[in-house]
Amino acid sequence: MGGVREKKVEYFAKLREYLEEYKSVFVIGVDNVSSQQMHEVRKALRGKAVVLMGKNTMVRRAIRGYLADFPDYEKLLPYVKGNVGFIFTNDSLSEIKEQIVSNRVAAPARAGAIAPEDIWVRAVNTGMEPGKTSFFQALGVPTKIARGTIEITSDVKVVDAGNKVGASEASLLNLLNISPFTYGLTVVQVYDNGQVFSSSILDITEEELVSHFVTAVNTIASISLAIGYPTLPSVGHTLINNYKNLLAVAIAANYVYPEIEELVDRIENPDKYASSAPAAAAAASSGAAAEEAAAEEEDEESEDDDMGFGLFD
Repeated sequence: MGGVREKKVEYFAKLREYLEEYKSVFVIGVDNVSSQQMHEVRKALRGKAVVLMGKNTMVRRAIRGYLADFPDYEKLLPYVKGNVGFIFTNDSLSEIKEQIVSNRVAAPARAGAIAPEDIWVRAVNTGMEPGKTSFFQALGVPTKIARGTIEITSDVKVVDAGNKVGASEASLLNLLNISPFTYGLTVVQVYDNGQVFSSSILDITEEELVSHFVTAVNTIASISLAIGYPTLPSVGHTLINNYKNLLAVAIAANYVYPEIEELVDRIENPDKYASSAPAAAAAASSGAAAEEAAAEEEDEESEDDDMGFGLFD
């Protein structure tokens, strides 16, 4: 009993140390995760994060005992249930999440397990002897005998996603060496600086965030301009639009001030400004024509050389 009590005290002290040192916590699910997988994850996170496992009752008791100093961690209590653990870090949440979920291993089908996705048996020659044909027929898998072996003639879905794998289906999948399941750590919830959120938030890229922000700003500006209610995104547009109205009134009233003299001149003498554009275009086109003529001349000279006329130069 004394040893157990000492281990609890040590665990509580370690948890408090992590709560003080790290600002982010991943609540991870560890169903069907082997000790070797846990070892690989710990090794991959070394220097970036620490993994802490423990009984849920002990974890809840420890967190409640520290709420006076760390009140925000109360938000984690609803997620301390089932087969879960914790990963503490101060590094990039996206990178740590990638390390957590990347270590997955294939596993054979087990009777009673829930299928995470549809499980199919593909058309293939099984290499099995014809005596096992009745087994396939009992499961509704179409087969034929080809070169003395059983061949599955078409793809068959044997288990729907979300349903339990039956004993017969498990036997069939294991007989065909099909391992339809993959197991590894999952991220149940993420705590960061007092906020708790789903791990799917970490999949949003910076480009997506900027795109959503720009769209929101444009929407606010459009609504503000439509209803005549000034907001920060619409102020710039309002000033420009009002200045345009001011220019229109000044020109209509023939009131010329220094800042609009060039604009008035453009309106009163459009030919003066229009003539410069064709001249520039003509100059550009003449330059292009000269370059094209030079290129053609070079081509003709090269053709003469190719025909042998260059021998007499």
